[in-house]
Amino acid sequence: MNGPRGNAWAMTERPWHQVRRDADTFQVGPSGLHWDGDCLVIDINETSAPLPYPVRGQVRVYPEMIGTTGFCLDAAGKHRWHPVAPRSRVEVNMANPDISWKGSGYFDSNFGEEALEDGFNDWHWSRAHLKNDVAVLYEGTRVDGTPFDLALKMDRQGRWTDVAAPPSVRLPRSGWLVNRRTRVDAGHKAKVTKTWVDAPFYARSALNTRLFGEDAHAVHESLSLGRFRSPIVQAMLPFRMPRAIC
Repeated sequence: MNGPRGNAWAMTERPWHQVRRDADTFQVGPSGLHWDGDCLVIDINETSAPLPYPVRGQVRVYPEMIGTTGFCLDAAGKHRWHPVAPRSRVEVNMANPDISWKGSGYFDSNFGEEALEDGFNDWHWSRAHLKNDVAVLYEGTRVDGTPFDLALKMDRQGRWTDVAAPPSVRLPRSGWLVNRRTRVDAGHKAKVTKTWVDAPFYARSALNTRLFGEDAHAVHESLSLGRFRSPIVQAMLPFRMPRAIC
């Protein structure tokens, strides 16, 4: 988050009996999300870590379209990715910290039959809102060493098109030395303008880039599941991702 206590972070693991869901609602502990007509409402009621500040507020996501296509990331279909709302209008109203803003957004889901670290060594993902389309680039290495990659554009009617991926380039490593890669049109450069999340195995950043003939601002992430599997990183996780017992 930006603003007061801009680095407030909350990601608490909770036991199965604190999870409730039905056709329109998904609740995890004191936080949850539900559909309200044409809007996804996300209610946040958490405590940051490692310093225990309250994180309270609401996010409302208004999709411009709903993506109906999911994509398998491995041959066995154990890992799937679904870009639910690739282009959305977002309203954020937080009580703690006291910030609010409106802008464009994106909503997707990863799900499957085994833990991510059992299926992958790393991945690099980015999305950019172009003038008429949403561009999504997704590539990485499975745990068996085989690569995967997707290069997609979605139009304003919600139709996905496979496109030729631009050339791959290296980005500067994060503060925790996580390797970062992206793709950018030939003859152009991509620049990291801000890193929002810098963790031992993960980095989320803003890029200035050029994709498919258009200058663009992109959201980018790099995930190192090799790092995540490290016993040292596993020992660090409870300080940033506490586990609620009851």
